[in-house]
Amino acid sequence: MSKKVIVISGPTASGKTDISIEIAQKFGGEIVNFDSLLLYKEITIGTAKPTLDEQKMIPHHMIDVNSISHALNAADYSRMATPLIEKLLEENKLVILVGGSGFYLQAILKGMYDSPTTPENITQKSDLLYEKEGISPFLTFLKENDQESFERYHENDHYRVRRAVEHFWNTGEKLSQARIKKDQENENLGITKHDWDILNIYMNLPREEHSTIIENRTKKMIKNGLIEEVKTLLKNGFTGDEKPLQSIGYKETLDYINGQILNLEDLEEQIVIHTRQLAKSQRTWFNRDKSKLEFHPLTQRDELFKQVELFLRK
Repeated sequence: MSKKVIVISGPTASGKTDISIEIAQKFGGEIVNFDSLLLYKEITIGTAKPTLDEQKMIPHHMIDVNSISHALNAADYSRMATPLIEKLLEENKLVILVGGSGFYLQAILKGMYDSPTTPENITQKSDLLYEKEGISPFLTFLKENDQESFERYHENDHYRVRRAVEHFWNTGEKLSQARIKKDQENENLGITKHDWDILNIYMNLPREEHSTIIENRTKKMIKNGLIEEVKTLLKNGFTGDEKPLQSIGYKETLDYINGQILNLEDLEEQIVIHTRQLAKSQRTWFNRDKSKLEFHPLTQRDELFKQVELFLRK
């Protein structure tokens, strides 16, 4: 029996959760998350995590598997998720991979690109510079020495920006060069290193419509207690420097709590601006993949489910 895997990808706030749950309800199957922020158990409101009711309705995996005190990377994710997916497939279950973190999806389907372990002296140099001057010197270094990586990573993605600089310090080569081969492989994520039969579905919304959804979701997050969630984390001993708390929504909320953002209107505006920027970079990443089938999550649901039905029949 072929091992069926449906990938539901797309930029943030594009309706992936709703579609994946509906597919699982119609056709059976279990959901495996590949969105990096959903891995962490302490953060919920700012991640648009599936609700507890949704998680009870359909089995979800790779959600709330780690603490924000210890950040995971794509390699960690792949090591955890791959055996789980294989186990589900061996049990003849349909696996529905859902998320917006393209690099995590690539790690699962294609494997990691080769990058040497960062020596301790390089890590210390990086930590000292970051503690003293923040992310700015890293961005400047990338802009001057690895333009491709500078353009690729969002300025709020401190982990990957620093990792790219550390790679250059360690090897003298651009991290973007190490990624070229994997990026070329991304042209067809349907061809995987595993013996899986892949259906690659991508949620595609017109920019203006998507922008309105992002604005509404941001308002809802703030209304639902995003600020209180972050204040509680700080009361519980987290510093705000944890990598997941430097992500969009949480970083701006920390700035609001610390007085760097002065009012709720500005907080909302900053989150919306940065979420739009993230969505743009996600679209750029996924647009390289020629194997995906694109659907509007609201107006093309019937066509999408028809493709799923055809895929499962073959």
